[in-house]
This record gives sequence, structure tokens and C-alpha cells, in this order.
Amino acid sequence: MNDKEWAVRLQPYKQTVDELKVKLRGMRPEFNLAGIQTPVEFVTGRVKAVDAINEKMTRRHIELDRLEKDMEDLAGVRIMTQFTDDIYKVVDLLRQRKDMTILEERDYVTNGKPSGYRSYHIVIEYPLQLITGEHKVLAEIQIRTMQMNVWATIEHAINYKYNGEYTEDMEQQLKLAADLSNQIDEIFEHLHQETND
Repeated sequence: MNDKEWAVRLQPYKQTVDELKVKLRGMRPEFNLAGIQTPVEFVTGRVKAVDAINEKMTRRHIELDRLEKDMEDLAGVRIMTQFTDDIYKVVDLLRQRKDMTILEERDYVTNGKPSGYRSYHIVIEYPLQLITGEHKVLAEIQIRTMQMNVWATIEHAINYKYNGEYTEDMEQQLKLAADLSNQIDEIFEHLHQETND
């Protein structure tokens, strides 16, 4: 496909990301007006880059005509929290929403990946309103602490540079960094609970 064809194909995902960012960011002022500490620190989003789509299609053997059904993260939104407990507060809020349907949840916070990666992933079906009518779009929402996000962002950059082929020493260093990051989250969580008590 050429650039124009990709732009047309990915437009619904761009609109989905834009709408979800507005809606999810809207929770912050709601909490503030209610005088409650918000679990949402900030929200970001992106549509997967065409190079990354092509790479994943090859790696996962996804046919182009199955792309919208088989690739759940073409539209991706990230919700950052200050504290680990806030992740589950956000998950509960998302479960209550009527403007999206949760299809799948993956808890990599409690059950971190062997690499040290931690985050909570929710795959949703979002009813996007287009000029041609309603179009149900798959999107992935990731909820993680800012500490988890720092580790994931840096690991992603290293992974890209080394094509995912780490030496044993690099894997150990990344796992150590993930463990230290987790300890920092635990300290912040403990301080937060002490403050609330």
C-alpha cells in the first residue's frame, strides 16, 4: 500500500486515539472538582507507525485483509499513574464505562514479564462514529505507573537499536533496572499509604 492508502486505512484509528485521549483526560478535572486525588496523572496516545505494522504483520503472519481484526494495538492509549494501586482504580473506572467494550485484560503488573516489563493492558472495542455510520475499532489501553513507563520507554529504545537481540549481560542489566524500578514504586506506594493513614 502507498502512503495515501495507509493514511485512509489508519484514519479511524487516529480519530479513536484522539477521542479516547479527550475522554480519559477528562477524568482528571472530574476528580479535582470532587476534591478527590486523581489516579490519572496523564494520558498519551498514538497510532502504530506503518513500519511497525509491517514488521508485526510479518512476525505474526497477519494478512492485510485481517489487519483490523488481528492487530489489537493499531490504536494505543497510555494512562500513567503515580502509584501502583491507582492502576487498579483506573481499571475499575474503565470497566464501568458505557462508551467502550472491554474484550480482554492482561495484568503484567502482578504478573510481570520475564524481561521485567510491567503494565496493565486492556483491549477494547470502541464504537467510532464516522460519516458512513458506526465503525467498531479495536484499541489497546495500557495503564502503568510513571516509573514503569520510564523503564518500558528506555527498554523499547534499546530493543529497537539492537533488534531485540540482547546479550545475556544486557538482559540481566535490564532485569535489574526493572527490579529497582519496582522497588521504587513499592516505596512510593508505602509512603502514599502512610500519608493517607
